[in-house]
Amino acid sequence: MTAEQPVLMSVKDNIATLTLNRPAKLNALNYDLIDAFQQHLDAIERDDTIRIVILTGAGKAFSAGADIAGFSSSVEAGMTIAMREFVGRGQAFTKRIENFPRPIIAAVNGLAFGGGCEVVEACPLAISSDHARFAKPEINLGFPPPFGGTQRLPRHIGRKRALQLILTGDSISAEEAGRIGLINEVVPASKLMTRANELAARIIEKPSAAVTASLASVTRGINLSIDEGLAVEANQFAQMVPTHDIREGINAFLERRPAQFNGR
Repeated sequence: MTAEQPVLMSVKDNIATLTLNRPAKLNALNYDLIDAFQQHLDAIERDDTIRIVILTGAGKAFSAGADIAGFSSSVEAGMTIAMREFVGRGQAFTKRIENFPRPIIAAVNGLAFGGGCEVVEACPLAISSDHARFAKPEINLGFPPPFGGTQRLPRHIGRKRALQLILTGDSISAEEAGRIGLINEVVPASKLMTRANELAARIIEKPSAAVTASLASVTRGINLSIDEGLAVEANQFAQMVPTHDIREGINAFLERRPAQFNGR
């Protein structure tokens, strides 16, 4: 790893930590960072020893959002280029996070504005420092949130709360973000990574296939009707029936002993 890399990656105890590494720019999301992040996820997906990902930011910010200076040329080039390079790339980035087959925990160390907030929305779990703040300031630049924020935020916190943030551009505290359901919990800044790793370790104890199936059931089902969602849930359960781990879990329960899962 070098300081010049836009995303740093380290692996310990089956946990990959990805760090957005543009601290001088408050970890603003540019094309190089988005591409590097996708490449790291590709490598993680190929490595069966990595069970979970923690995502955080270098310096005092999680991410200030899209690097407007970098993206402005795409907008200036017209609608076709802007949609392909800016919107398409950004939406593919957050969609990959949302649909990744292993849990991604956002460890929000500082401000998460615009695209940075959209990354938090895409992560299935989020722990926040008490110093963090969240905002959707795109309205002040003349456009709506383009990386999925108009769709995911209302699903997290409700239509009216989401529209208030989107239409005003106002920021909220970590405590408020926790109260309305944008994040899971708030901890002191000094304990952020410790708590994120504790949560990761707790999930790693569970059978990996069941974790992946649970992620898929919730992520795919949340946008469907209840009947369609139940079909997704049933399909994910059916895929567990032939596995060693479901039999081991049931037998361990009946025999009143700790289960020994092996990921198969």
